[in-house]
Amino acid sequence: MRDIFDDESTDQGTNDFAKMFEQSMGGIGKKLSVGDKIRAEVLSIGKEEIFVSTGTVDDGVILRPDFESDEKTKNAKVGDFLDLYVTNVKGSQIFMSPKPTAKNLSDDLEDAFDMMLPVEGRVTEAVNGGFRVNVLGKTAFCPMSQIDSRRVEDPASYVGRKFDFIVTQFDRKGRNIVVSRRKLLDEQKEATLAAFEDEHKPGDMLKGVVTRLEPFGAFVEIAPGLEGLAHISELAWNRLGHPSEAVKVGQEVETKILKIEQGLNGRMNISLSVKQAMPTPWENFPSHLREGEVVEGRVTRNMKFGAFVEVAPGIEGLVPLSEMSLTKRVQRADEVVQPGQTVQVRVKEIRKDEQRLSLSIKDAGADSDAYDPRAFAPGSSAAIATSGNKKSLGTLADQFAGLFDANASQTQAKKKK
Repeated sequence: MRDIFDDESTDQGTNDFAKMFEQSMGGIGKKLSVGDKIRAEVLSIGKEEIFVSTGTVDDGVILRPDFESDEKTKNAKVGDFLDLYVTNVKGSQIFMSPKPTAKNLSDDLEDAFDMMLPVEGRVTEAVNGGFRVNVLGKTAFCPMSQIDSRRVEDPASYVGRKFDFIVTQFDRKGRNIVVSRRKLLDEQKEATLAAFEDEHKPGDMLKGVVTRLEPFGAFVEIAPGLEGLAHISELAWNRLGHPSEAVKVGQEVETKILKIEQGLNGRMNISLSVKQAMPTPWENFPSHLREGEVVEGRVTRNMKFGAFVEVAPGIEGLVPLSEMSLTKRVQRADEVVQPGQTVQVRVKEIRKDEQRLSLSIKDAGADSDAYDPRAFAPGSSAAIATSGNKKSLGTLADQFAGLFDANASQTQAKKKK
């Protein structure tokens, strides 16, 4: 097929021309208003202004400061397409910006409210009962109970931080906008928990971060928005008075999953152990603990049969009642020692395979120099005499020797008088 200029033409070329003509005519009569959002092609980049297509007969203008202030546009080049907002219309001049106008912000917030979409906000101030939050240029209120999924200890720690929120109440005039972060966290936790149950089981080892401490233990975040509890007895091999003696908030720890179970409130409870994720003290037995050595320890608890003394972190030994005093017969451990008291003890026997330690207070006292570890070897006379926690009474002469000596001393004293 030939045209009037006797040039060869094709149906494809005719269609392309028709399409271009239709597009050029499509913008006639079309008007843009402040707040409109369009996708525009960069036509030229000048020193002061950047020109873009608007889909109308007039091109749009972006001022250089606006163009360079946004990460999405400052590196754009001719031919790139940008998402822009109409900021002002003066006759045939259409001013554009990559930043939304107040109308855009209000529309975006309304859309986020209608569709329950998360929006980013920055906490600007802690006020009575909650926080002021800047969300898409608008000031919203977040109740204290909705800023986190756990109890808020320090409101000031949230100020200045950015979070995602759900718009729970919206007023187009911008006077009553309420947001919640907790709703997002709860949804995230449910999704995380479902995946967690599928992927993990008791006995698994996980790394986590300590989020808060309570007198009964430490909460550890083991997945985004998901916490487990390590009871105080599972934080260290030695006995603790408070969790802060073993861990601190923000610390990364290795944990072992003990239990995953449904709680009374319907929530999933995850029990963790920090100590079971590390070697036991008996596996790293201290070299200074040897039979016959005198060491310092702390009394952890008294029992009917004696007292337990911690001689190294996580390593306790038993001091039987018969090993508590050289000078008197002890009926109860609290006659000699109290929990928390520091005492000197002699290591009498170590049984690593049974994780047992036999200790003596009386053999670590003033007369401890007379102590001979060989004297208590199995089968020795001393071992036989003290077996079964029974002390040998000796011969009848031994029992009355002190009495005879005392009488003799009194007789001599009378003669001198």
